[in-house]
Formats: sequence, structure tokens, C-alpha cells
Amino acid sequence: MLVVGREPARGSWWHHGNAWRMIRAESRTLWTVPRSRPGGSDPPTAAAYVEAVGCRRMLMEADGADQYLIEQIRRGSEPAWRQLIARYQGRLLAFARGQTASLADAEDLVQEVFVGFLQSLSRFDAARSLETYLFTILRHKLIDQLRRRRLPVISAAAIGDEGGWDQVLPGETETPSGIAVKAEGRRMQERVLRDALKAFIHGCRDRGDFDDLQVVELLFYAGKRNLEVADLFDIDQKAVAGVKFRAIQRLQKSVEQESPSGLAQMDAARAEVTVAHVWRKYRLTCLKRSTLGSYLLGILEDPWLSYTQFHLDVVGCPICLANLEDLQDEQTGAPKPLTDSILASSVGFLSRVSNEGQGGASVKDEG
Repeated sequence: MLVVGREPARGSWWHHGNAWRMIRAESRTLWTVPRSRPGGSDPPTAAAYVEAVGCRRMLMEADGADQYLIEQIRRGSEPAWRQLIARYQGRLLAFARGQTASLADAEDLVQEVFVGFLQSLSRFDAARSLETYLFTILRHKLIDQLRRRRLPVISAAAIGDEGGWDQVLPGETETPSGIAVKAEGRRMQERVLRDALKAFIHGCRDRGDFDDLQVVELLFYAGKRNLEVADLFDIDQKAVAGVKFRAIQRLQKSVEQESPSGLAQMDAARAEVTVAHVWRKYRLTCLKRSTLGSYLLGILEDPWLSYTQFHLDVVGCPICLANLEDLQDEQTGAPKPLTDSILASSVGFLSRVSNEGQGGASVKDEG
């Protein structure tokens, strides 16, 4: 029986291997339709994607919109500032919410990010990624918040997910120089693993190996167990274990080539937690805004169409779902109370922006 994906615009169908699959939004029930079904290779809900009226202009303007908005903000434009806030607040809030104890704390952090951006705008290099720049500010604000609140020390052995890593603070017996050396070592190892993961993910995409990428993303990013992934894809559990083993081997080899000392973080006991932390922190499989725009418009083609559906509906990436919601709200003009709050708290800083000079960025780009 053919089951229609959920409306509007964004369906729930994605494919893995030789079948189309759907997770029903209400019950999370898996539905499967062979890809060889009559009617060709299009997903069952292809027609639903044409519902996003008005997305074409948004898609065409996506790549240059940030630079245009920054130019206008530097002239003190309040409408441009409101639009930039609306474009990024969802993604920033989704990330902050996963790292803080309450929604109020997350909203305060996002507000601080936008104020911090205005304060450093005269030194921001527009050639760099604005998204990376804002998320870097957010991570700095998160660290500042942890320090202000003097959260208790959490040992590495007690860390079960990415949130804990950001709360590891120095113990009382550590010296300042020892703390600095350890911190720099962690940053270097994290960068090496981030680059290795990027190479692995991009390699899968370039080869069109989205099946393995979906398995690995559910295992590492979503934290699913082998049995859960095997049931979801209707494949043997040994096949899942094989994909996982090969992925870790590739990552270990890449890390060892770049930094032999960093290989310790990829041992059997720590590999999954470490990979999950870096994957989430740097949003390594988050979709570009232009990709999401194409998706809303209904012109995104396979294999990216299916992978996008999988990333949104199966993985449930909070950053991309927030980004998608922001795009939809841009088209409908839906009110955003948080945007109004951020605008009200930052308008004083905006009025000073047009009088400031331009220079280099004050926050290092990690992208």
C-alpha cells in the first residue's frame, strides 16, 4: 500500500539500498516501498514538494544574501539586521538549547551572540563564513557561561554525550601551565579528527555512497545502536557492524597520518563518544541553506533529495530543522518574538555600527 508522506511541502520519504522508506511523523512507523515500483524512481511524495510557493526567489538569493545584509547593517539598516537575526536565530538556538539547562539560558546566549557580532562587525571579514563566525561566538559564550557559573568538574569517563565535554573544567590540583598544555592538545586532536571526519563524509558524498553515510550518521551522530539501525534499514546487524568497523578504521588511519598522538582518542573505548562529539559540535552533515531552499521548492534531485529527507525526518537534525523552519517563516512572514527581543536589546549597538571602520575578524574562523 502506498502511503503519502506528511504535508505540506516536506515529505517523509527517503531511500536506502533498493527501497523507498518513510517514517510516519505521528507514530514513527516505518513504511517501505521497493524502488522498482511502477512509475519510475521518483519518491512517492514528489508532487508535494511543489507546494512551497515563493521559494524560488529565496533560493536564488541564498548565496549572496549574507554579504548583502552585512553591507546594509554596516550602514545601520534595522530591516537588514532584523532579517539577519531571523535567518540565524533558529540554528543558533537549536545548538544552544542542546548545551544549556533551560530554554531561557539558550535564548540569553543567542541574544549575546548577536550583540557580540555587532560589537565586532567593524573587524569582521565578509569573505569568511558568517555562519561559522556566529557559531564560533556562540561556543565562546557557552564557555564563558560555564566559567561564570563554576560548574563542577566532570571526569572524561563520566561523559556520555557531547554536552559533557563542554563542562570539563580544570581540577584544583592542576597548574595553569598544565591546563594550557592539555587544552591546546585537545584542540589540536579535535581539529585533526574534525578534518578526518570531513574527508570521510565528503568522500562518501563524492562516491555517491549515501547508504553507508546514512548508517554511520545514525550510529555516531544520532547515537543509535547496531540493532536499531539494522531494523530501520531492514539489513543484517553484521552488515551494520561492518560499515561501522570500516568507518572507524578509515578515521583512525587519517588521524594517525596527521597526528599520531591523536590516535589515543580513537581507541575502541572512546571512538564513538569522541566522533559523536566532534560531528555534532562542527555540524558536519548539516545541510546548506541553498540545499534546503531547493528542497522546499521541490527542485532538489536524488541522491540529495533522499539524503535531505533522511537527515531531516530520520536523523531529526535540530539545526537543519530550525534552519528549514526559518526559511518557511521568511516566506510566510510569521511573527518571531525572539527576533523582536533580540532586535530591541541590540538596536543601541546597531546605531553605532555605521560609524565604525572595517578590518579583520575578531573571532577566529574554524570552518
